[in-house]
Amino acid sequence: MSTAPAQIWKGSSFHIERSQGQAPGSLVFRFSGPFTARDMYAALTPAALKNLFEVEPVPDQPSRINIFDLADVPYMDSCGLGLIVGHFVRCQGKGVQFAAAGVSPRVLQLFQMTKTDHLFPIKETVDEAAAISARKIAN
Repeated sequence: MSTAPAQIWKGSSFHIERSQGQAPGSLVFRFSGPFTARDMYAALTPAALKNLFEVEPVPDQPSRINIFDLADVPYMDSCGLGLIVGHFVRCQGKGVQFAAAGVSPRVLQLFQMTKTDHLFPIKETVDEAAAISARKIAN
């Protein structure tokens, strides 16, 4: 009896980088690699993920925005989508704006299929997403 060799995942690894954006009050989360439960929890523990996404409003800043840069995410599963929607809800509860940037066609298709594409702004670039917060400050 022959056995089939195990399939080894050869895609890029999942990574999240959190940094201050160039626009005042912007916080950018840059994602890379497959945004799936397996990849996400292989890279970070649930506690580390929770700590990474903690959002606190800053009293001296009239407007804040969290931007998820998804330009380097080839695809996403329901766990990744749930993390995004959950973060969006937490942002709303704390008065922090939220936007996604650089969404690939495959990820956009997931947003459209689940009707989450109308929950928050989806922009081509991080700079376009940061402009949402800048417009709010100017008004």
